[in-house]
Amino acid sequence: MRARTNVARHRKRQRILKQAKGYRGTSKNRLRRAKDSIQRAMNYAYNGRKQKKRDYRALFITRINAACRPLGVKYSELIHLLAKAGIELDRRALAELAVNDAPAFAKVVETARAAK
Repeated sequence: MRARTNVARHRKRQRILKQAKGYRGTSKNRLRRAKDSIQRAMNYAYNGRKQKKRDYRALFITRINAACRPLGVKYSELIHLLAKAGIELDRRALAELAVNDAPAFAKVVETARAAK
């Protein structure tokens, strides 16, 4: 007896069409169009995850820069001073301090300045 692929093929088709649920036009119910649409969507999702990291880093830098300018130091100078002082706070933590706890952020800046 030869092995048939009916069940496997049907399951694969159902899995692909389930992923394409909600797409417009024939992309949701034709196998070839659904495959192409899903592949494109997966590529966009992959690239989007990388882009999100870049966008957040830029946001953190903007927030840190906006908070440290009134304290008399530029963003690039602050990062240099923090490295010299051995303060290992990442940009996310610094941005969080800058937005939610201005006195603590000012204290970090002063500590970095003192370690010149």
